[in-house]
Amino acid sequence: MNDQKSTRNTMVTIGLLSLVYLALVFMAPDRYYQLMLALVGVWAIMGISWNILSGYSGLVSFGHAAFFGLGAYTVILSLVHFDLTPWIGLPLAAVVGAVAGIIVGLPTFRLRGHYFALAMLAYPLALLYVFEWMGYQEVALPMKRENPILYMQFSDTRIYCLIVLAMLVAAIYISRKIETSRFGMSLLAIKQNELAAEAAGIETRKWKLRAIAVSGAIAGMIGGFYAILLIVVTPPSVFSMLTSAQALIVALFGGIGTVWGPVIGASILIPLSETLHAELGNVLPGIQGVVFGVAIVLVILLAPEGIYWKVRDLLRKRTNRDTPANGPALPNVEPLANNLVSDVFKVEDMEEAAAGKIILEVRNLSKSFGGLKAVQDVSFTVTEGRIVGIIGPNGAGKTTLFNVLNGFYAPSSGEVIYEGENIAGLQPSAICKRGIGRTFQVARPFTRLSILDNVLVGAFVGADTDAEALTNARQALDLVGLENNHDRIADGLTGMEQRLMELARALAGRPRILFLDEILAGLGSTEVAEMIGVLKRLTKSGITIIIIEHTMQAMLQLADHFVVLDHGALLVEGRPQDVIREPAVIEAYLGKRWRERA
Repeated sequence: MNDQKSTRNTMVTIGLLSLVYLALVFMAPDRYYQLMLALVGVWAIMGISWNILSGYSGLVSFGHAAFFGLGAYTVILSLVHFDLTPWIGLPLAAVVGAVAGIIVGLPTFRLRGHYFALAMLAYPLALLYVFEWMGYQEVALPMKRENPILYMQFSDTRIYCLIVLAMLVAAIYISRKIETSRFGMSLLAIKQNELAAEAAGIETRKWKLRAIAVSGAIAGMIGGFYAILLIVVTPPSVFSMLTSAQALIVALFGGIGTVWGPVIGASILIPLSETLHAELGNVLPGIQGVVFGVAIVLVILLAPEGIYWKVRDLLRKRTNRDTPANGPALPNVEPLANNLVSDVFKVEDMEEAAAGKIILEVRNLSKSFGGLKAVQDVSFTVTEGRIVGIIGPNGAGKTTLFNVLNGFYAPSSGEVIYEGENIAGLQPSAICKRGIGRTFQVARPFTRLSILDNVLVGAFVGADTDAEALTNARQALDLVGLENNHDRIADGLTGMEQRLMELARALAGRPRILFLDEILAGLGSTEVAEMIGVLKRLTKSGITIIIIEHTMQAMLQLADHFVVLDHGALLVEGRPQDVIREPAVIEAYLGKRWRERA
């Protein structure tokens, strides 16, 4: 129902914007202003292209001029050399842009942060010199006045506006579909916390390649259309830094990570810069660059994520101020039915005998960082349906062990056998897909997403369809007691709510094993009791839990089996009541006071 409402609202908005645009086109007094309106559409589409990669995934690209320029030269050279109509040349330019995106992405996605941005900048600069070296310093569009419709050469500039409007509507629709689908949710998760996204089963490299392919296709097509408007194409006109900068700035000014941001940015900045250029260009050459420079400074200072997000946040604050705040409905453990978890995760047919099955076996696992041996030759087994506590002093290697078991670190040696398969060295997303979920020592919420969307990201890995994922996410939220607060934005959650949401995100993927890294950290005594109750009930469904926790009293209530590490090595393992009496454990971890208390 909400999806239908959202789609309806989007279509209504697109319809209203189209009517306004058409009214402006037919009211424009001359070709100059009509061409300006066409350029608004061109740069809005280019901004949408940039936004699909950089706005949603957070990978800042300074190189979208590469796809734009390749599209421009594809259309104009295919017309010059093969007499190919632009109606075919534009889709061909989209294909060239998509292929170029994949070729660029394969090596460049190995880089992070400013290294990625600088690497992307190199591609259009290289192509600029390549096309000049090839002799394409200036390629003019051949005039085909005898058949203007076939060759997209119209005397009435308004027709170009109609074409760019159709392309803009298509780009908005594509972007909106991405934004509201598994595709967009995965990209937003990558943007806000890539490690958490990997742990939730998102194959980050695959989704980035898809994003850059779609982004490159849109940039290539609009670059081809821009070549038709220019009539004469030169490498600096399509491959220059300004081309990439304009795409980035219109998206950043209007609002990154949303379909409407580039439209807002282009609608404000392009008319302003073009008008000032026409009026003051002879007095202040380069006035357009000044406009974009001032725009980016203002956005950085006043609205770092753009106009759209600034206005939305202000409206949300006003709404929250006018509406009395209700606290979250935290799980009341005692009244919960004993079969709640079984009902939710549909495991009522599990046999009691399964509790004795070994589900995970760690064999001689080691991890070194240079000369530091963080994990040393650790071996232990995990029985299905149990809670295994990994304990030890600070620096014992507990979190490093977790990261090796979850695929965030490749082991230096050893094996991790899960249901007969050695999963050591697999990517975190691949391990998650096999039925192993995790939470983090420091909660990693996707702060710009709602609670439901945070959990939905984790549900995708265990669902074949988006509808099934939504059902799994709602069930996981119901299990941890956050269902009534599902529409709250994760940025304002308390520590307990973040822990519950992260647990729900891990549960939504239907895991068989849960790795919990200090899930009780920072919680009050009542909250600890509530969380312990939830975790105990999870094991009744057959879910196996492996937990790191420093609070020994809580661990004694939770764990069926202890694995004790010290300096990266296995010190001892066994039943909690036996382990806490071991002299080596008392000396290395619990201390003499524990012996006196015991």
